Amino acid sequence: MTHPRSSLPTTSSARLAAVALAAVTGLIAASPAATAAPDRIGADATGAGTLAAPDIPFANVKAHLTQFQSIATANGGNRAHGRPGYKASVDYVKAKLDAAGFTTTVQQFTQSGSTGYNLIADWPGGDPDQVLMAGAHLDSVSSGAGINDNGSGSAAVLETALAVSRAQLQPTKHLRFAWWGAEELGLIGSRYYVNNLPAAERAKVSGYVNLDMVGSPNPGYFVYDDDPAIEKVFKDWYAGIGVPTEIETEGDGRSDHASFKNAGIPVGGLFTGASRTKTAAQAAKWGGTSGQAFDRCYHSSCDSTTNIDDTALDRNSDALAHAVWTLGTSQPVPPGDSYENTADVAIPDNGPAVTSAVAVAGRTGNAPAALRVGVDIKHTWRGDLVVDLLAPDGTAYRLKNSSSSDSADDVITTYTVDASSETANGTWRLRVQDVASRDTGYIDSWKLTF
Repeated sequence: MTHPRSSLPTTSSARLAAVALAAVTGLIAASPAATAAPDRIGADATGAGTLAAPDIPFANVKAHLTQFQSIATANGGNRAHGRPGYKASVDYVKAKLDAAGFTTTVQQFTQSGSTGYNLIADWPGGDPDQVLMAGAHLDSVSSGAGINDNGSGSAAVLETALAVSRAQLQPTKHLRFAWWGAEELGLIGSRYYVNNLPAAERAKVSGYVNLDMVGSPNPGYFVYDDDPAIEKVFKDWYAGIGVPTEIETEGDGRSDHASFKNAGIPVGGLFTGASRTKTAAQAAKWGGTSGQAFDRCYHSSCDSTTNIDDTALDRNSDALAHAVWTLGTSQPVPPGDSYENTADVAIPDNGPAVTSAVAVAGRTGNAPAALRVGVDIKHTWRGDLVVDLLAPDGTAYRLKNSSSSDSADDVITTYTVDASSETANGTWRLRVQDVASRDTGYIDSWKLTF
């Protein structure tokens, strides 16, 4: 994970986007034959059955960490951008994926005078217009091997991808896994990838799941609260094993999910804490030591294989697999009826909330458990905005919180809301408030899809 408020240097490179994209987006092939009829469990947010995820072999995850440590030890003690240990890490992960039947692409960029690398791995099959991604940054800081930050996330994503291969999974969505370079210099690799995706390809990414520091030695269990559907998948999984979670705030905007979020792509993820101190209340519910950092070796030379909580890493690896199986094998949602308001509504700078109304009529019963709220808000600093959906009875559903670190323009995305307790017919409202000064904007349009 990069430092808070880290600068975002401009990537200088020859534009290799066309070559990289041709390799990445032309990877859709016929699905491999399934070895057995899959079991289906539960239901996703749409009510469609989803495949049961396997238990991720924790010994395999730890073996990847051992390899990352060995690579760092043999290459000056780190796996940082521009250092031989980083490229050796890319080669290690790529070899595993190639052997497992993935189509891999190494995307190059230039940062700080050195060549950087993103590794992209596509699993054959699935809807090419609905791409589910999971990723982690593979680089460390120069002061250490980066085994928790972020060997832990990289290993969990790798072993989940290998589990997809072992299961010969036939997903409904196209699955793409990624390992990013130069995150520690300001999200450089993931930003390069997203910025060089044409708009049509960007629109095909239905969600991105990020793992950054998921084995902290004094762990917390934090879930990103960006996309409600992804957040719910992780929260439900943890509730199912009796482990409470909290909303992740320490790393908000500081890891690679921000590159996707700023482009309007739904994001989610997991985190076990970095330099912040665990409170007494958190220690009471999670164990560990209050008054100490979640990771006392954050960005330090002691971030080695001894700097991992096995239980946290095991749980987060299984949680990721659950998310990939749940989101990646859910049945497509059929097109629903949409109700839209395209009238512009000005948002006062640091002023009172404004609303835009949509009237819904002629429907029977309650709204769906996966009511889709498409939002197009033009604004020069989206972090100033708080956005809510108001049901006909006035019940508020929070779509977006304000955040001082969310410095991108505009809010152009689709949220999913469990509105099954609300009567469908009536006047629904989008409520938007600018809670800070100096930036302005307006509601361009919004719609409800049932």
